[in-house]
Amino acid sequence: MKSFLKEKDIRPIIILALREDIGDGDITTNAIFNGNGDSEAVITAKENGIFCGGDVVRIVYNEIDPTVKVNVLIKDGKEIKKGDKVAKIKGHTKSLLTGERTCLNFIQRMSGIATKTQKVSSMFLKTKISVLDTRKTAPGMRLLDKYSVKCGGGRNHRIGLFDMVLIKDNHIQAAGSITEAVKRVRNKYAKKYKVEVEAKTPDEAAEAARCEADIIMLDNMDKDTMKKSISKINNKAKIEVSGNIDEIRLKEISDLKIDYVSIGALTHSVKAFDLSMKIL
Repeated sequence: MKSFLKEKDIRPIIILALREDIGDGDITTNAIFNGNGDSEAVITAKENGIFCGGDVVRIVYNEIDPTVKVNVLIKDGKEIKKGDKVAKIKGHTKSLLTGERTCLNFIQRMSGIATKTQKVSSMFLKTKISVLDTRKTAPGMRLLDKYSVKCGGGRNHRIGLFDMVLIKDNHIQAAGSITEAVKRVRNKYAKKYKVEVEAKTPDEAAEAARCEADIIMLDNMDKDTMKKSISKINNKAKIEVSGNIDEIRLKEISDLKIDYVSIGALTHSVKAFDLSMKIL
């Protein structure tokens, strides 16, 4: 999968991660290996899933030691099976060992997100429902987390507060109503941004539809309440379902006439994918 990540955007994240791990130096490795002897290492999958993070491996080692050669064997977004080799790394033994944990931390998280997303997305293959991520990402990891979702077959919701309007319950409470909140947004931006409105009841969904919201989020509703809300929206807006969505609820709502399901758990409680790095 072609990456939408730009190296200039993710390199600072990697530099920060290396700085917090290495600090003034890798005292264990520096004591054991005082020369420039070379080694080869291989990163291997220890379970089945979706690989993600090949460019990150390269950047980590380029930052530590530009002489290290990284050969990523699996493209981002591709399936891997237990025992598959995903990358080979050659260079100074000290450099390989010093970068091991930081490298694995990134690609285990990214591959974990991609694998989880693929599993969820596969449940909707026979529908027109898309799986969306949220802003519930690890601080500083937003771009990497959302890229990982795309590698798993999901779609990115807004990247941050700057690229799409999402009027949530606290906005509505402070503004006085959905109608007033949408009015203020339209007065400020006209049609520059898509406007999404969070609705907690069928009446709120109907109000958002009357205000010509582009997307209406049905938040934390049971299935019957969703059905009533969908009826009141009456095809006047795209519909997103959100709120404590697990695999049981996904099966329950797969037959509803909705467009999106957003799942914070794709990124906020991901299980790290099992990858290991071994010196040959």
